[in-house]
Amino acid sequence: MGQVSLYVESLGEGPDLVLLHGWAMHSGMWGSTRRSLAQHFRLHLVDLPGHGFSRGALPYKRGEKNGVSEDMVERVVEVLPPDCVICGWSLGGQLAIELALREPARVEKIILTSTTPSFVKREDWQWGMEELTLKAFAENLRRDFNTTMKRFLTLQVSGGGDAGKVLPEMRRLLFERSAPEPEALEAGLQIVLANDLRGKLRNIVQPTLLIHGENDVIAHPEAAAWMKQQFQDVELAMLPNCSHVPFLSYPDKFIANIVRFAR
Repeated sequence: MGQVSLYVESLGEGPDLVLLHGWAMHSGMWGSTRRSLAQHFRLHLVDLPGHGFSRGALPYKRGEKNGVSEDMVERVVEVLPPDCVICGWSLGGQLAIELALREPARVEKIILTSTTPSFVKREDWQWGMEELTLKAFAENLRRDFNTTMKRFLTLQVSGGGDAGKVLPEMRRLLFERSAPEPEALEAGLQIVLANDLRGKLRNIVQPTLLIHGENDVIAHPEAAAWMKQQFQDVELAMLPNCSHVPFLSYPDKFIANIVRFAR
């Protein structure tokens, strides 16, 4: 494993807001939302290890007590500003949960966008995807990254009223940066398969905002409704006719919710 070097882009002025992207993505995926949020915040856009402009993947260690790699949490902690708000999208939301638990003095609030405590369907958790489906997807990813990622993006916009507009934008944004390192993709997949944060949510002391699309087929809206019952201090913004990418589908509503909550 090479040296891990995290790429962080900072822009704007105001309270510190950290944005964490989802699996197999990069921080460029936030698109024009970045410029809009930078009018209200000092933004810190992090490329996770082995993704985008960050080099050096962190291999997944089997047997870790949680799915989110402790090494990944450590690396992101190193670049966190003090007294910050963290907004995580999808898998980035799960990382935000771990960071809130790990650094309660530094993380003031968290915003979970299209996040679920478990992406995988389990015996006592029906709002997830079949494990075999995810594993088949991973195998296809190893064979043909570009084609499989295009299908993944199609799944992310599925259910949204503006898929025809958002899908080309997602494809353009994704391929503006190089593909994730294979080791980073594999580690991310293992995190997606292993992660089950349900038992941790009640320990979050920070105010939490859930932003979710009511037609999300990756992070089921029922998962967001369930999470709303677990946090100590929480509000849920459920966006109608919206898929897994509310910041591209409904950027104005997304930004308005964040500005109101974070400031």
